[in-house]
Amino acid sequence: MTDTPDTLLDGTHAVLTPEYVEFRFTLAGLYSRFLAWLLDAFIVLVGTGMFLTGLSLVMLAFPGFGSALGIVVYFLVDWGYGIALETAWSGQTVGKRVLGLRVIQQSGVRIGFYHAALRNLARPVDKLPLLYLVGGVTALLSGSHQRLGDMLAGTIVVRERRLKAPSAIGATAGEGLLADPLFVSRVKRLSAETREVVLSAALRREELRMEARLRLFSALGTKLQELLSMEKPAHLSDEKWTLLVAAALLPSPVTRAGGRAARAVA
Repeated sequence: MTDTPDTLLDGTHAVLTPEYVEFRFTLAGLYSRFLAWLLDAFIVLVGTGMFLTGLSLVMLAFPGFGSALGIVVYFLVDWGYGIALETAWSGQTVGKRVLGLRVIQQSGVRIGFYHAALRNLARPVDKLPLLYLVGGVTALLSGSHQRLGDMLAGTIVVRERRLKAPSAIGATAGEGLLADPLFVSRVKRLSAETREVVLSAALRREELRMEARLRLFSALGTKLQELLSMEKPAHLSDEKWTLLVAAALLPSPVTRAGGRAARAVA
């Protein structure tokens, strides 16, 4: 796999799977992260201002109390905004979504509430003395561009890659197994983690070297036979077998057409 210009500029983070297949993530640069933070900070300030406007009478009656309340509300909104959105949007805030960035665990999987809370609760330290000076210096010295909050939570910030589902996934629709209710029902019962691994492998297979690609799909093919309690058809390779499972996870053309028709009638 060759390095893209973004990869050479921002650096990469490599993750080695248990099957010894390496995935590379392009790390987000400090400039793009700063722009994302500026947008998020503006949203937080507007949200805080709107909240405090409703408490303007209290602030007029008790100026000292009102100022203290404003500081407390700002920090609560700032923390709550980052924690809530990064948990709900799998590592993204509005700023990160606009800039095409995402927070993930160092292992390459999505973050949860625990990771979002840790990295956001450490923001006051990263912001010292102003404009994220501590966090910026720490990220510059870190090999993975991690600020203190990222080190504490075990997270990194990466650039999102916009990938479309390869046509080969849809091409397997002609396989007879996709019309087998038993096969489809067993595929639908796969865990969310297994589904994510299968779809990720199908979407990103073209990025792998041939040796790594064969090794990955060999391991996935064997594991899927075990999880589905089904033997792989003899005429299918391990990769085709995995793509067949991936195709069963996608909405069928009939379902998509039915959804469009229902919306049209509505």
